[in-house]
Amino acid sequence: MSSSSTIKDSPFGSWESPISSQSITVGSVGIGNLHLSSNEKHGSGDTIYWTEGRSTEGGRNVLCRYDPTSTSLEKSERNGIDVTPKTSNIRSRVHEYGGGAMTFASTTNYNDKFSTQKLFRINLVNNNDETDPIAVPTTGENDDQYRYADGEYDKKRGLLFCIRENHGPDGKAEPKDVINEIVALDVVTGNVRVIVTGYDFTVAPKLSPDGTTLACIVWDHPNMPWDATKLLKVSLPPIIPESEIDEDGGSVLSPSSWWETHGKPTVVAGHDDDTSIIQPLFHPITGKLFYISDQSGYYNIYMDDDDDEQQQKQQQHCVLSMDVDFGGSSPGWALGQQGFSFLKDGRLVATFNRDGASVLVVANVMDWNPIAGTTSPIDTIEYTSKDGLPMQFGAVQGGTTTDTMNDLYFMGGSPSTPSSVYYWNLKSNGTPAKILACSSTLKFDDSVISVPKQVEFPTTLGTAFGYYYPPKNGDYKCTTESAPPLLVKAHGGPTGCTGTTFSAAIQYWTSRGFAILDVDYGGSTGYGRAYRRRLRNSWGIVDIDDVCNGAQYLVNEGLADANRLCIDGGSAGGYTTLGALAFRDVFKAGCSLYGIGDLTALARDTHKFESRYLEGLLGGKYPEDEKIFKDRSPIEHIDKFNCPILILQGDEDKVVPPNQAVMMHEAVKAKNIPSCLKIYEGEQHGFRKAENREDALDSELSFFGRVFGIDVPGAIALEIDNM
Repeated sequence: MSSSSTIKDSPFGSWESPISSQSITVGSVGIGNLHLSSNEKHGSGDTIYWTEGRSTEGGRNVLCRYDPTSTSLEKSERNGIDVTPKTSNIRSRVHEYGGGAMTFASTTNYNDKFSTQKLFRINLVNNNDETDPIAVPTTGENDDQYRYADGEYDKKRGLLFCIRENHGPDGKAEPKDVINEIVALDVVTGNVRVIVTGYDFTVAPKLSPDGTTLACIVWDHPNMPWDATKLLKVSLPPIIPESEIDEDGGSVLSPSSWWETHGKPTVVAGHDDDTSIIQPLFHPITGKLFYISDQSGYYNIYMDDDDDEQQQKQQQHCVLSMDVDFGGSSPGWALGQQGFSFLKDGRLVATFNRDGASVLVVANVMDWNPIAGTTSPIDTIEYTSKDGLPMQFGAVQGGTTTDTMNDLYFMGGSPSTPSSVYYWNLKSNGTPAKILACSSTLKFDDSVISVPKQVEFPTTLGTAFGYYYPPKNGDYKCTTESAPPLLVKAHGGPTGCTGTTFSAAIQYWTSRGFAILDVDYGGSTGYGRAYRRRLRNSWGIVDIDDVCNGAQYLVNEGLADANRLCIDGGSAGGYTTLGALAFRDVFKAGCSLYGIGDLTALARDTHKFESRYLEGLLGGKYPEDEKIFKDRSPIEHIDKFNCPILILQGDEDKVVPPNQAVMMHEAVKAKNIPSCLKIYEGEQHGFRKAENREDALDSELSFFGRVFGIDVPGAIALEIDNM
């Protein structure tokens, strides 16, 4: 940090920063999908795995193993060894958003290869980069028909229970004709047995410890998983004797010889068709089925008691009755999410958010039995950053052995720490959690890191929330301007939320003298069911009100310049951005990243998962209620646009087709409004390639700099129509 005598006095937005666009890609990976397994070969204790999304390798997803003692030249800065070969890209396309692309089965891993969506088997002990994964035989004449995800391996039967998404023989089925089922797949022969079908969506297959029951979540259109789902259970036939399991792990019996006895699915919870139930998980010791439900008004954790009479009184089975949401930041979007888990001794561990920071709760559920008349509350302990945990964390898993049952591993971070794999012990007595693997090798001085403050501001339906990041750079100050330019960020979804883990894409702006408001507008997750449901029938109204009111709140507080308010967002956030520019006069410029301009086009041309999402968001069905769709579509109100727009889009986007970006740009340009359109080749819904992610960020800075007359150091050249 500079001394006070060398600090430069420069206008906001013109500061030079060490945080470049390359900071979001170079030396950085997307890290997630943490998994622990008992150690068979590599060191002692638990074996740690994670996946890395590498934008410098075209967005390829790689499975890695933590191995700090390895002397391999291939070991990464994160002490990770690639488990998958250089030709592999582990990523499922089920629901298009994917997730759940890996299933661990002792020393074997089953995963989806993105290029074909076929299943492959990898030996976790003897793998190397020269050995190709073994293809799992699956029924289907080509690679386009089936997609697999969210697997649960049954070692005793040699079967993989998973989602199978059927796109028709040619792989081109219309969204309404795509079939989602839970199937049992023999990993050696490829024989398949359908276990749960007849619903529009089936997810999260979970097998009981004794192998007698399979649980899963289902729902039908027009619901989304956060609207209304059902929890099902299926009774399975007797276990195949181990002597009848093929040496490669598959069943040597024909499925027809024993599947005839499997039961029909029965509904455990969700009878009212107005409750969202997610993330089932069997207790590893008691065998009880736990799950998350929002029937209390929040995503709380419940337990099924196996008593048909009591199943109608699920409120009695709430394990942790709290006015907080468990389940993660944006539950329901990706497969494989799990917001709670169990330790080796049976204790439950879960996380929730309080005042912008994560809280860990550990609950002793072993002796809790509401049916037997237990009335005493469950013994719980909470842990926060005061105990050594990072500001944000989740996906907590406990050690796999008796000796490591107090060891916790999780994903987390803070405003100054990128997403990382952490280790922490429940008996640490305040010792800070240890970072095992960080998603970025870049380090920045605290003098350029803006720490956010959660703000609550008045809006149309009461109050809304967001995180305010003030400008910060130890080498600069500004005494010539009363307030900085403000960039308001609208997250995607729209049923999602933002977070406060270090983001180079945010610090890129604040270290240059911009302020940021990251808004959790009405409809966001993490604030309870009532807040999440604010968007019902009101998308394009509530979210726009909230981003505008948030910006005006900061102006009134003297924290933002009213004449230099801009907004950006991706996907659904891009729609909110375009809507704010079309239907309000608050912002002076905006940037839409793969955003939605034409709701009628989206209703006609999108994938199955979201094909009827708009019905709940808009309160109408297309084409019967076309007027509602047109009234809320920014492209139908070009006459109301009066400020510059930057539009960034991928040419292979199946969620928001690129023709929408082209139509919006042409319409705005025809009105003589400054506009710029960039279409990136080979990109889908969201940018994954390093060069495109970097260019998008630099283009946005250059665009806002020119619009606001800011002399941005090193700004890239940008062709802006009508300017």
